[in-house]
Amino acid sequence: MKILFVHQNFPGQFPNLAPALAARGHQVLALTDEKNQRPSPVPTVRYKTPDAVQVNGLGRSYAGHAERGYLAARGARALRDRHGFTPDLIIGHSGWGETLFLREIWPDARLLIYAELLYRTRGHDVGFDPEFQETTDESRMLAIARSAHLVQGLAQADAAIAPTRYQADSFPPELRGKITVIHDGIDTARVRPNPAARLALPGGPVLRAGDEVLSYVSRSLEPYRGFHIFMRALPAVLAARPQAQVVLVGAEGTSYGNAPKEGGSWKARMLAELGDLDLSRVHFLGRVAYDDYLALIQVARVHCYLTYPFVLSWSLTEAMAAGGYVVASDTEPVRELIRDGENGRLVPFFDVAALSSALVGGLAGDPDAGRLRAAARATILDGYDLHRHSLPRQIEWVESHAPMG
Repeated sequence: MKILFVHQNFPGQFPNLAPALAARGHQVLALTDEKNQRPSPVPTVRYKTPDAVQVNGLGRSYAGHAERGYLAARGARALRDRHGFTPDLIIGHSGWGETLFLREIWPDARLLIYAELLYRTRGHDVGFDPEFQETTDESRMLAIARSAHLVQGLAQADAAIAPTRYQADSFPPELRGKITVIHDGIDTARVRPNPAARLALPGGPVLRAGDEVLSYVSRSLEPYRGFHIFMRALPAVLAARPQAQVVLVGAEGTSYGNAPKEGGSWKARMLAELGDLDLSRVHFLGRVAYDDYLALIQVARVHCYLTYPFVLSWSLTEAMAAGGYVVASDTEPVRELIRDGENGRLVPFFDVAALSSALVGGLAGDPDAGRLRAAARATILDGYDLHRHSLPRQIEWVESHAPMG
């Protein structure tokens, strides 16, 4: 087949699937934003980056995504008219609107999408954290408005894929039947326990597997990933464990939520709130190279993962694959992977005292740590392993949607 991937930040969720399909003899091409600098495993063409759309009110989100969809479709039309390329299958992420108008360019192509999450007005992230979120009619209306292009994208698609049941179930029953749940997959040969792991902190100590290390990882340090809860737990942790080193990975901006109303970053906000936190033992690394991140989750005695009811982070599955002792929030997406006392520890998201106690217990040496670590890795091996489970199922799913005849 001729297969076109569409993703503004390609390879995005498809770094393994795209080259695997090419290796099976399919002609694979990717269409991406002209400003995307990520290395691509397959030949790539680019569409023009959209300008900021000058629309106010509830229509702003849809207008911006529709504009990107238009520019992606214009790039697709150039592929068709100037280069004679007509795909049999289109595989795109629906999150940025890029798939909205592709059927008008190639009406006979099969359209498959990555359905990451649908914003919902109740029971998910909207209004979950009353400290930083207003639950009003307007906030719920905004969530609906932000979902318009996602519903339209799934309605147009022949089929969709989602990485977890929680994310698939965020879509309404009328559309849920189109979605197959297959996780992106973890390379467990690379992400594994490593007793020889070490991480040299900038200007600080060298951490080794077995040291009293507490790790926290997020794309950005923000409330959506429980950064404020984690920080509030630290004074009690540092007081109880005077040898503990705390290492945080993540940018100071925001990826999903809003910046503090007073300006600045959530890091600055929390440091100001906590006052005399012992920063000689709390290390903010920002964003790091993957090998350094991997070394951190391998050396950590305890890994903390907190999240609103939202998209599940790869860092949780990778920490589990590395045989991590994970203390995580008892929120719905996490419960899909972690069962309290079986393969990790769960605490209520907002219970700072419970989180501190669980982190201290893990750092002190939980007698069940070995069993929990082994069970965490087994969970990933048994259902989320890239080469044993995810990639073969993804390939089968794609090829099952080949056009007939």
